[in-house]
Amino acid sequence: MAEKNILLVCNAGMSTSLLVSKMQKAAEKDDITVNIAATASSDIKNKLQDGNPDVMMLGPQVRYLQKKLDSEYDFPVEVINMQDYGLMNGENVLKTALKTIDEAAK
Repeated sequence: MAEKNILLVCNAGMSTSLLVSKMQKAAEKDDITVNIAATASSDIKNKLQDGNPDVMMLGPQVRYLQKKLDSEYDFPVEVINMQDYGLMNGENVLKTALKTIDEAAK
């Protein structure tokens, strides 16, 4: 399986940075190869200069950006489940991201 690229976005990129480490631990545990990064909503364009992710996951506090980002980019943009985000449930967020990538590939 090819490496999947996941980009998490929140207001400042801080809370999603913690979520990145939880997701990476979950991926390692399940032997899944992923590249997960986090950025602030104000820095999305700069982050995308490195290449497009397979999915962009938005923190609940920036969910209002989903429609705009969906229309601008040709990869899926999903809002992270509020409960999973609040509990920093990296495993569930990773599963959601991978499921979204798989559905987009169909």
